[in-house]
Amino acid sequence: MRGCWVVLAFCCLGQLSPQLATNNPTLTTVALEKPFCTFDSSLCPNKSCIIYLYAMKESASAISSQVTDNTSKPLDSTFHQTSGGQLGPYKAALFNVPDCASPPKLADVGDVNKVSDVLKQYLFRVGDDVNCLYDPNFLAVCNPPLAPDTTYRFKYVLLDSTEGIVKDQTLWSDPIKTRRVKLPLKIDTWPGRRSGDMIVITSILSVLVFLLLAGFLASVSSAVIYPFQLISEALPELTQLVYAYSRVVYALCPRKSMRRPDGFLN
Repeated sequence: MRGCWVVLAFCCLGQLSPQLATNNPTLTTVALEKPFCTFDSSLCPNKSCIIYLYAMKESASAISSQVTDNTSKPLDSTFHQTSGGQLGPYKAALFNVPDCASPPKLADVGDVNKVSDVLKQYLFRVGDDVNCLYDPNFLAVCNPPLAPDTTYRFKYVLLDSTEGIVKDQTLWSDPIKTRRVKLPLKIDTWPGRRSGDMIVITSILSVLVFLLLAGFLASVSSAVIYPFQLISEALPELTQLVYAYSRVVYALCPRKSMRRPDGFLN
């Protein structure tokens, strides 16, 4: 028997990607690894065994943590009878013993179409049935939602269904706490909320926009100033050209009243 208890299915199954079991635990559920190769197969040579999963609140361990009676028979305590695990363990699930010889292929994890089936074979989600508590015709083992912000412990039990006695059991798991409900006043509803990465990206983009704007203004300014520079540089040459032209006109058409190019009367 081994006591390898994990909330995620990656303690003994390290090849599974952590993204496959995100959001665990939730407010009302906890995903647990099924007991693959946990129990000795020789205890059930005829494959007549099944697995019981018990759950209880951590505070109940001070009252009672036993899952069997004096005759080694499993307790049939329900969620209602134990006040949701407050007064002791309750039976949360039963399923067949996982096949240690042929577990699900980890290579199938990379296939989007198969990953859901792989997780269902490897994991069991406690608190996944939201209807069994309120269905008067429900006769199977009820696995109702867990309480938010509450610490639980879990135990697997190997039961011989023919003899009705417990063959083996794991230790109680480490404490596992469900998530806490956020108060409405503490929920950030501001649409402008940004992460650290977004702030850095926004700052870089702002600097780039500033540089582009500065370059644009500089180009516009130079385009406006450049014609005036050309005119000012060409003025002396234009003046000389006009002066030379006026001298030619004076030489060809002399008049008494015409002023000479130097500004004096003829």
